[in-house]
Amino acid sequence: MADHIRKQIRDQLATELTGLTTTGSNVHKARLYPLNDSDLPAINVVTAAETVSEHTMGADPILIRELTLNLEGYVSVSTTAFDTLDTISKEIEVAMATDITHSGLTQDTTLISMSAALSGEGTQQVGVITLTYKLTYFTAMSTPDIAI
Repeated sequence: MADHIRKQIRDQLATELTGLTTTGSNVHKARLYPLNDSDLPAINVVTAAETVSEHTMGADPILIRELTLNLEGYVSVSTTAFDTLDTISKEIEVAMATDITHSGLTQDTTLISMSAALSGEGTQQVGVITLTYKLTYFTAMSTPDIAI
């Protein structure tokens, strides 16, 4: 059995976002630990929540899944932190619009919000921008590892 579609989406997006001009290969999947200076600038791909509803009824109903995805961009705090965060935001938005199905894993991808802040948590002060997307995909109830 393959991984759940959520994990497949996280993996696919990490691949799609690797190599952007500003963040390069500093792309993480649901990283829990603080980033060091050598890790910045960076992107963290987090599948935050999901709502599920039945699309068809029957022995193996088709489910409509709406995944809330947070793409977090991180930079070191400086006088240009918000400028760099906006550049990361632009690069992410362009990359996300390139293939809204993410190699057939989703039906649609929509940017629904953005927030930016400075954080002094941990030993590293960072600026963070969070782009929140809604990704819609379908699975059968019995096969959450296969996109329909």
